[in-house]
Amino acid sequence: MGFIASLVAGLATGAGSLPVLLLGSFSDDLLDLLLGFAAGVMLAATAFSLLVPSINLGGPLIATLGLLAGASFLHFIDLLIPHLHPVAGAEGPPSRLPRLWLFIIAMTIHNFPEGLAVGVSFGAGAISRGLIVATAIGLQNAPEGLAVAIPLLREGYGRGRALGYATLTGLVEPLGGLLGIVLVSIAHSILPWGLSFAAGAMLFIVIDEMIPESHRKGFGRKATFGLIIGFTLMMVLDSLFT
Repeated sequence: MGFIASLVAGLATGAGSLPVLLLGSFSDDLLDLLLGFAAGVMLAATAFSLLVPSINLGGPLIATLGLLAGASFLHFIDLLIPHLHPVAGAEGPPSRLPRLWLFIIAMTIHNFPEGLAVGVSFGAGAISRGLIVATAIGLQNAPEGLAVAIPLLREGYGRGRALGYATLTGLVEPLGGLLGIVLVSIAHSILPWGLSFAAGAMLFIVIDEMIPESHRKGFGRKATFGLIIGFTLMMVLDSLFT
């Protein structure tokens, strides 16, 4: 179930990019609003679905150390692996790889911790908790898929290829999900570490990438309200499910 849930959440990236086949263009303010919404959903999932259970299971010290480890891991991955963000530009060491592959690498780095979060949640044996995290990841992946496809269109790729590549970037999530399931199933004692590690990685992505990208084009206030809406929606869903 955890693997299937992480797969469905990853495919939501492709589902979110489907409008590129139907509509001619998308305004920057709409994209920023959607990115803000996605960031809000991820923040709520990080807080309520990952950190709170980690604290309850392992205490605040383990949750803190795991969060710092997850954020530090993403920081060093960002420094060591060349990749390209559609708005922020190139990061990591110089590379001769085509822009498309640098862009796909960036989204792979982004999506792997999300799959890990779903897998760890299901690996704990709490199906309701896993479904909450998977729902959160799916909700934020949909607008993110559109935010992936639009820059590809602007790079000159056709609508079908933009949709295909956007879907491809989400398919790394089942791999992260499978890893999380296996690790927690083998050693249940690492569950609070796994939850907080995934939370730290997701928190790093939201703060370092999603929020800045949603504010770069002058529509920061719309992005802020999108974040608040996403956070509130996920908070309510988490309360209803639990």
